[in-house]
Amino acid sequence: MPHHEPVVFGQAPLPLESVVALAERRADSRLDDDPGWQARIRRGAAVVDGLLDREGQVYGITTGYGDSCVTAVPLSQVEALPRQLYTFHGCGLGRFLDAQGARAVLATRLQSLCQGVSGVRLELLERLHACLREDLLPRIPEEGSVGASGDLTPLSYVAAMLCGEREVIWQGRVRQASEVHTALGWEPLTLRPKEALALMNGTAVMTALACQAFMRAAYLLKLATRITALNMVALRGNPAHFDARLFAAKPHPGQCRIAAWLRQDLQADDARPRQRLQDRYSLRCAPHVLGVLADSLGWLRGFIETELNSANDNPLIDPEIGDVMHGGHFYGGHIAFAMDSLKTLTANVADLLDRQLALLVDSRYNHGLPSNLSGAPADRAMINHGFKAVQIGASAWAAEALKGTMPASVFSRSTECHNQDKVSMGTIAARDALRVLELTEQVAAAALLAGLQGVYLRGDPLPAPLAEMVDTLREDFAPVTEDRALDGELRLCLERIRARYWTLYG
Repeated sequence: MPHHEPVVFGQAPLPLESVVALAERRADSRLDDDPGWQARIRRGAAVVDGLLDREGQVYGITTGYGDSCVTAVPLSQVEALPRQLYTFHGCGLGRFLDAQGARAVLATRLQSLCQGVSGVRLELLERLHACLREDLLPRIPEEGSVGASGDLTPLSYVAAMLCGEREVIWQGRVRQASEVHTALGWEPLTLRPKEALALMNGTAVMTALACQAFMRAAYLLKLATRITALNMVALRGNPAHFDARLFAAKPHPGQCRIAAWLRQDLQADDARPRQRLQDRYSLRCAPHVLGVLADSLGWLRGFIETELNSANDNPLIDPEIGDVMHGGHFYGGHIAFAMDSLKTLTANVADLLDRQLALLVDSRYNHGLPSNLSGAPADRAMINHGFKAVQIGASAWAAEALKGTMPASVFSRSTECHNQDKVSMGTIAARDALRVLELTEQVAAAALLAGLQGVYLRGDPLPAPLAEMVDTLREDFAPVTEDRALDGELRLCLERIRARYWTLYG
């Protein structure tokens, strides 16, 4: 994949591709060196200091947190409050985010704080960015956030890391944050009033995961189209189903784009044999199924990027006037809805490819291909079973993906003494979306290798775009002419999919 342009954290909005490029270590980054922007950050921090001088009552600065906002904190204890916040939230469980996920969280939280209305010091932004640059990553448990009041528990691991506490990942090993600070020659931060709240009280985890999910879904859309084209050739399908005039009569833009990609891949030739006037739905209606995802990517991007480039903690500080604004921007409803929607969109792709694979292996429907796509010679055919078990596996993965489409956002729970009495569940939705994507990518890997076997067995000439793809695939995946365990090849195929290895449709 090409190296991404350097990412600048500051006053300009970032596309979600920047977050993913940083997560995958394909881009460098820096903080904005604009003096005006840096002055705005400093003014916000100065407002917080001024509030303390005036002994005003400000949530999370001179009060307790959440339902404890009615508890006043004397100035003698204000400096201790930030550490208390990240300490008592150190109760996350479940698996830990991987390195890419942790990087994405750092980038997403940094971009939010760069909006200049969170009341944090420039030094905090510099240290957060330095962690990203040095690849010093918090070890963040996945579970424990209800998505409002933001991702408090998982983000407490970011705050603690900056203060030299808890476990981190550095140079590929789990280390103590204090040990790594010493190795880097850093003095751990002591968070100022409002800074722990600014770090933790926001939607950075769900938004980071949503950026990753979007990129995986966008690539999966292209891959599913290419797999469909391979299967059309293997099954001798009718490319007239994708005629431009047909789609002009029902012009959903994404659906039309999928049909155009299929026309490009198949380069319809009327002389090529066709088995049916109308193919089964998993072939004929592929643009209609995939087109829903294609047409949804635009608004999904809008929801995710607006959240990415927003200030989503509470309270916010007006650095120009000095006002403190108490609100609820930590609520992750837009991300929750986007990820719940993406789960359904993605699972439908799994179902589509699973149905195509079922046609390929079934000699009643595959128009003359060997049963189970076995490539064994006649004297070995009776003991060979080709892709039989792969199809069973794909069916299992598709079923689990479909089961995972239950929306998380409707399961709001009243928490924290009924202060957080309506919550988004956005982080659970984002984690669910990634799991459904993982399963759908497994179905895609199975369908891709089966389609590759199908065109090998069919032996028909391939249109140029498909021939190029098949030549590339053959470097890693040989035809199955005698049963062999395919798990290693499926895993390699998954690695290729997740690395967006093949260039598809520009």
